[in-house]
Amino acid sequence: LMLEASKLAYADRNQYVADPDFVSVPLQGLLSDAYAAQRRALIGPTALPVPVAPGDPSPFNSSTTHLTVSDRFGNVVSYTFTIEQIGGSGIVVPGHGFLLNNELTDFNFVTGTANSPAGGKRPRSSMSPTIVLKDGKPILALGSPGGASIITTVLQMLLERLDLGRTLPGAIATARISQRNSSTTQAEPAFFGTPERSALEALGEKFSSTPEIGAATGIEFLSDGMVLAAAEPVRRGGGSAMVVVPQP
Repeated sequence: LMLEASKLAYADRNQYVADPDFVSVPLQGLLSDAYAAQRRALIGPTALPVPVAPGDPSPFNSSTTHLTVSDRFGNVVSYTFTIEQIGGSGIVVPGHGFLLNNELTDFNFVTGTANSPAGGKRPRSSMSPTIVLKDGKPILALGSPGGASIITTVLQMLLERLDLGRTLPGAIATARISQRNSSTTQAEPAFFGTPERSALEALGEKFSSTPEIGAATGIEFLSDGMVLAAAEPVRRGGGSAMVVVPQP
């Protein structure tokens, strides 16, 4: 067990650990229980082939947040915001008390790519706050944190609600999967017991387990004029959603 754990630990050490004054170390992800569980699941009854590839702790850096809000006049905001990693840049705006982010770590530091850094250039982001309109009026607003998995999380929620007809709370609670052009599709544990998994594996899809994908919130404007607010029932400890009736 020590040998296998050491393979995994040194794979990540060699990839990520260096002087944080010079490189961005994904500390929160590396130290998270969820990421540890993902890496621990790779240890089986036979030895891991070496060299072991490093993991991807970025989805476990939970410093991105999403909120969805509307007022009684029908104004809607779907807002995804991030400080990127713990403490962001480590710089607080004087007199205001909020942290500036270190979002520039989203650049690809290999030169010559579309997302390589340059002066005045914004890094690629996966943030996907979404408002759905019907006849020019909002019927649904939602979004999620989650790094690169944000895109697939928002897409899956839209498919669950609009195409499959689930309720908004049901669309948010459904077990998630995320394929990002990798050798396996990430899937939450609850997905592995579903008929969808068997059907997709019969078509050649391969799945790997990850504890959680995303942490969404959403608002739906119902046909009777009421508003439904929904958030995660369990992911990241559960979310918060409510409709507040304004006082006259």
